[in-house]
Amino acid sequence: MQVVTPTYLIIAAAGDARAISPAAGLYLFGFTYLWVGINALTGWPQAGLGWFSLFVALCAVGFAVHSFADLGDRTFGVIWLFWSFLWLLFFLVLGLGLDRLTRFTGWVTVAEAFGTAAVPAFLLVTGHWSDSAALAVTYLVVGVLLFGGLWFVLGRRTAAPASVPHHV
Repeated sequence: MQVVTPTYLIIAAAGDARAISPAAGLYLFGFTYLWVGINALTGWPQAGLGWFSLFVALCAVGFAVHSFADLGDRTFGVIWLFWSFLWLLFFLVLGLGLDRLTRFTGWVTVAEAFGTAAVPAFLLVTGHWSDSAALAVTYLVVGVLLFGGLWFVLGRRTAAPASVPHHV
């Protein structure tokens, strides 16, 4: 659906760039999910998905700039930056094999699932979404504090030392 839906929306937009650009961003999610599914079915290594995630992270920065500069949607500009950060983490874990970031990446994924997808989607479909500079700044500050807090909490936890056998 994440590939079919934007295709339909782009065709239905009839050349309206303001309608096409948000739909086009959905492809980043769609092709990521397709790759995840193909890897799950085939057992292929995750490194390719990781490197693809770097490409998607860079594209998401472009969508953030476009949201800020062309669409005037400051809050979704911030949300695109958060998504870019998440894809960058996927690159670091899957593409470069930085396993020490796996737990942090998982928690960032959970936080972003609610804060950048579920909540905005609910507000959009119920007609309560309203972009403002205050909302964009609030999103940015809360996100940075949340991700910084997660990094601090998860980074300070260390594995319990292995028990050392005592010789009698």
